Amino acid sequence: MNRPPSEISWFSALCDDDYEFLGVPDLKLKSSWEHCRDIVLQAESGGFDNILLPSGYELGIDTTAFAAGVAPLLRRMRLLMAVRIGEMWPPQLARQIATIDRMLGGRLTVNIISSDMPGEKLASAPRYARTVEAMSILKTMLNGEALDHQGEFWNLKLDPPRVGTVSGKAPLLYFGGLSEDAREAAAKGCDVFLMWPDKKEVVAEIIADMTARAAKYGRALRYGYRAHVVVRDSESEARTAADRLLSKLDEDAGAAIRAKSLDSTSVGVQAQAALRAGAKDDGYAEANLWTGVGRARSGCGAAIVGDPDQVLAKLNDYRDMGIEAFILSGYPHAAEADLFARHVLPHIDHGPLV
Repeated sequence: MNRPPSEISWFSALCDDDYEFLGVPDLKLKSSWEHCRDIVLQAESGGFDNILLPSGYELGIDTTAFAAGVAPLLRRMRLLMAVRIGEMWPPQLARQIATIDRMLGGRLTVNIISSDMPGEKLASAPRYARTVEAMSILKTMLNGEALDHQGEFWNLKLDPPRVGTVSGKAPLLYFGGLSEDAREAAAKGCDVFLMWPDKKEVVAEIIADMTARAAKYGRALRYGYRAHVVVRDSESEARTAADRLLSKLDEDAGAAIRAKSLDSTSVGVQAQAALRAGAKDDGYAEANLWTGVGRARSGCGAAIVGDPDQVLAKLNDYRDMGIEAFILSGYPHAAEADLFARHVLPHIDHGPLV
């Protein structure tokens, strides 16, 4: 099959999410400027197209500050900077995005998170409505247009920031969520809809649903897939490596890690828990899709596990379904990035989304 190039991204563990053994803290792998910077540089040298810089208020280090710090160190790779809308004033965020995009030479992309304001709790419907407003404000200002926004959450009449992006256009906005409110927000405002791992038939259903929703608003979405990966020379070695990740996990500690995340009660996280509950005794929900990771983390809770050919085949199955962007990670992140970059990445036609 003639597939278009896919964007292959890695993940830098800004939110205290790097381990040799899942659920067992390791001071050398704890989020810090030096450690997370090294993961980013490893991904660039390995040939990845982009890297997700995640964001969590209670965990790790600040994403926007980190993105600005690491931007001048990169020569080729993009950054996918996560921003928590509940913590941001959109006009200031637009200036930050434009500035960091300039520092990167025009290579910034943005992952929109529909978050609460720290210490406050907003119901789902208004929280996602606020996110839609924020995406509209950001796109208007970063497209270099004057803003006259009269909404439920912001009433703003502003000129665009003097410093815009290199392209003069808003960067691609990546966004994910499975609740009804989240799906509608994505259909109205984002560019790339992100999914967490699930069985292939479920992924196909989500793509079909989101395509129809976006069409109602005269829009078309692109699709991304966020997953962990464990690749080794043979399938048995990969399965052994996956099992080793959980070999020191205390179940109570794993539950505490999951509960600490701010998204631990979301529909998406519940879907990951259901995928894990429905898996076989060995943790595999379908061929080469292992749910063990979710026993010690909230959010994305499954990994593609196998030899290089099996991992490549799995990714190509998703590409055939319409996935154009992959955000991958593994444990420890720098070491697994190197393995994937050497054994799988050279065999994928890939490049940044345009």
